[in-house]
Amino acid sequence: MTDETDPSIPPIDDDAHDAAAHDPEALDAFARRVNELDDDIAEARTQSLRQSLDDYELEDDDVELLQGHETDADGTYLMPALPVLAIVGRPNVGKSALVNRIIGRREAVVEDTPGVTRDRVSYKAEWGGRWFTLVDTGGWEPDAKGIDRSVAQQAEVAIELADAVLFVVDANVGATATDERVVPMLRQSDKPVILAANKVDDAVQEPNAAVLWSLGLGEPRPVSAVHGRGVADLLDHIMTQLPDVSKVAKEEYGGPRRVAILGRPNVGKSSLLNKAAGEERVVVNPLAGTTRDPIDEQVELGGHIWRFVDTAGIRRKVHLQQGADFYASLRTTAALEKAEVAVVVIDVIEPIGVQDVRIVDLVLESGRALVLAFNKWDELGDERRWQLEREIEQDLAHVAWAPRVNISAKTGRHLEKLVPALLTSLESWDTRIPTGKFNAFLAELTQEFPHPLRGGKQPRILFGTQAQSRPPTFVLFTTGFLDPGYRRFIQRRLREMYGFVGSPIVVNMRVREKRKRR
Repeated sequence: MTDETDPSIPPIDDDAHDAAAHDPEALDAFARRVNELDDDIAEARTQSLRQSLDDYELEDDDVELLQGHETDADGTYLMPALPVLAIVGRPNVGKSALVNRIIGRREAVVEDTPGVTRDRVSYKAEWGGRWFTLVDTGGWEPDAKGIDRSVAQQAEVAIELADAVLFVVDANVGATATDERVVPMLRQSDKPVILAANKVDDAVQEPNAAVLWSLGLGEPRPVSAVHGRGVADLLDHIMTQLPDVSKVAKEEYGGPRRVAILGRPNVGKSSLLNKAAGEERVVVNPLAGTTRDPIDEQVELGGHIWRFVDTAGIRRKVHLQQGADFYASLRTTAALEKAEVAVVVIDVIEPIGVQDVRIVDLVLESGRALVLAFNKWDELGDERRWQLEREIEQDLAHVAWAPRVNISAKTGRHLEKLVPALLTSLESWDTRIPTGKFNAFLAELTQEFPHPLRGGKQPRILFGTQAQSRPPTFVLFTTGFLDPGYRRFIQRRLREMYGFVGSPIVVNMRVREKRKRR
């Protein structure tokens, strides 16, 4: 799958597309043609388009996706969640070097300076025909304040977000006091823990690995991330510990819908949770950053049961944070990944800043549904209100589709308006479009507004299907790269046709060439 474009091709001037997309009469006529199309005719057309794909070079995952289309009545194919392996350990034990060795390319930053990796980074990896997600985490910092708590927090994040944990220790240094502090938590978890004794570059250093039996985590597996020694055996063992389908990455759809409350420090997240819960569930303090750990709270709001998570405020630069702040941001990201919808709280008294936009973008990257809650609305003056509207138009234009709710978390004013916004966003996030309808939509769209010629050629959309919901993700099989402007045009039309209020939309391409005749 690809989502790239040819840099040698100038971008589309999609003013005409924009004008058409906002022409009510044209939109009504377009929607009418799609909706009035007989279902049997739409399905017949879809089957014909699907069969024509057999003339093109398809990859294995293309076939899996299309088989899902053929067997699923609503035309969706939910890819199983890949199992997750978290790599943890002290700084400079070789975690990132081991990541590079496993994924087969130099992608994780490797330096002799401890603590280069600060953010938690995910990579897709494959071994023995099985794919899994590899998570590289920041090292535990021996000089961080409150090291016992910091080590525990990092370990909790690793355990919570993984199906198995790869604990990396420098065999030549041995088990340090920092390593030993986290061992009890790893041993008590229900997750498999694999102990990698790194930097065993030759047989002479093998006895150094044997000493690590004392940690009580089972057999230390000697490896050399730099030279690749022992890595294949390590991966063979890891494959026996990872489930076929992740138990943590795949969302649990039952029970109360999960809502992450996000925002920069001191915007009123904890006050919002307290009002929703009807009690002082979270400490509220004018000092920014008093919330360190996400706090789950089941609340009844608007006749619905919700699972709210109050998260620690996201700091300006994660990689510049020290100690507890760094781990607080890791926990915040973990809470977002467990949520289904995010409420981003924005303080209307302060100008919308880079931090606010970055948090919104974090939600978009996670693929979660989105609601914007503008807090302290009761303190807003006329002049500031005018400035705020200009800031929203300028800084939040890319999420104009997200519901906006004006609230006062302190007094509880208009808090009930959160519920319809949450329900609307979640409904959009869950939406699936039948493949027949989607291809009818694409046919009408490309007939009315075909992709411009590029170098004498015109890329065509051969077939389209919704690969998954949560968020709605569409895959287009094409004969060439679609310009980003044209893809944005498709997304706008999808929103105007089907709503998707409060949910991001993902449109991916798979460029395929015709089979060569033999």
